[in-house]
Amino acid sequence: MNAPHARPKHRRIAALLLAAGRGRRFSAGAPQEQASISKQFHLLAGQPVIRHAAMALLPHVDVLQPVGSDPLLPEALAGLDVLPPVEGGAERHDSVRAGLEALAKLPEPPDVVLVHDGARPCVPAAVITRTLEALETHEGVIPALPVSDTLKKVENGLITGTVSREGLWRAQTPQGFSFPLLRDLHDRHRTALTDDAGLLEAEGHKVAIVMGSEDNIKLTVTEDLMRLERVIEDQKTQPAQATVLLPRVGLGYDVHAFAEGRKLILCGIEIPHEKGLAGHSDADVGIHTLCDAIYGALNEGDIGRHFPPTDEKWRDMDSARFLIHAGELIRSKGGMLVNADLTIICERPKIGPHAKAMCARLAELLKVSPSRISVKATTSERLGFTGREEGIAATAAVSIMVPDSGE
Repeated sequence: MNAPHARPKHRRIAALLLAAGRGRRFSAGAPQEQASISKQFHLLAGQPVIRHAAMALLPHVDVLQPVGSDPLLPEALAGLDVLPPVEGGAERHDSVRAGLEALAKLPEPPDVVLVHDGARPCVPAAVITRTLEALETHEGVIPALPVSDTLKKVENGLITGTVSREGLWRAQTPQGFSFPLLRDLHDRHRTALTDDAGLLEAEGHKVAIVMGSEDNIKLTVTEDLMRLERVIEDQKTQPAQATVLLPRVGLGYDVHAFAEGRKLILCGIEIPHEKGLAGHSDADVGIHTLCDAIYGALNEGDIGRHFPPTDEKWRDMDSARFLIHAGELIRSKGGMLVNADLTIICERPKIGPHAKAMCARLAELLKVSPSRISVKATTSERLGFTGREEGIAATAAVSIMVPDSGE
C-alpha cells in the first residue's frame, strides 16, 4: 500500500477493520428482506458501508487487516489492497484479539495499530491524521467529541436526575495504540469492554483525546443511512479543502499572597515551604496563569469567567480541574497547543529543582508532550511584593493553532 507522505516513515502502521458485528438495532428497523444482512454490508452510495471505511483507512496505513467471517466480506472489499480476512469472535474484544494475532504473524509486525469499526464509513482523513500524530507521544489515542447536550437519567420513562456533561466526550474510531502494548493487554485480559481504550485505562496507561468529527457517524439504526448519504453527497459536491490552522497567542498573569497554614501548590506539584498561597481554590498561581493565557488565546475570557471565585463549589478546588477544562476547550475547537512558556516570579522557594516535574504534570493535564511545556523562574531582585517575599507572581505565554472559521 502507498503510505501518505506526511506521516513518519520509521513507523509501520497497521489497521484492523472490524466486521464481525451483527448490528441488532439496525436489523430490527430494516425491511424484512434486508434484516438478515449485517449493517456493514448494506449499500451506501452504491458501495458496501465497510468498503467506504476501508478506502478511508488505506491511504494512511501500511497494512489493513479485515476481521470477520461473513461470506459477504471478501466480496465487499474485492480489489482493495487488504490482507485476507481473519475470523472474528463472538464479542468485539475477541475480534480485536484475533486481528492482533494475525498482525503479529506478519514478517514485519506493525509498531502502531488503528482499530476501526466497519460501520463508520465516513471517517475524515483529518481525524485519522490527528490520531496518528498523537501516537508519536502517547501509547493510546482516541478521537472523540465533547458532549454538548444536556444528559438526563431516566427510569421507567421518568427523569430521575440530570447528569453533568462536564468532561464527558463521545468516543469514536479509529482508536490508535502501540501495537506491542495492545497485544499484550489483550493476551492478558479477557474482559468484555466496549472499546480498547478501556484496557489501557484499566492498567493505568494514559490515553489521549484528539478531536473527532460529526461526519464520523456510526451506522446504528436505519435512519443513519440517510445521514451518511448526505455526508457522502456533501463530500462529492464540495471541493476538498485542507483545514487551515491559524496561530493564536495568549498571555496570562496572576499573583497570590503567601498565607499561613496552607500547602504550597505550584503547577500541580506540592512544594515544601513554610507558607502556602491564599486563594479561593488551592491558589496554584502557575496553573491559574496558564489557564488565563489559554482562555485569552481562544477569546474565552479569563479563569474567573469559567470558575467564579464567588461560587463555593470551587473553594479549595484542585486547580488541575481548571487546566483540564482549558485543554478540553482547545480540543473542542479542533485546535492544538503548540507550546506554553511559564515564568514564576519569587525569591523563595527555588523553582529549578521542581521545574521538570512541573512540566510533566502540566503536560499530563493538557494531554500534550512535555517538550511543549516550559517552566522557568526568576526573582525581582528583592524589589516589590515578590522581593519582600509577600507572595508569588507568574506570567505565561501560549501558542495555539485553531482551524480558520472563515470569519
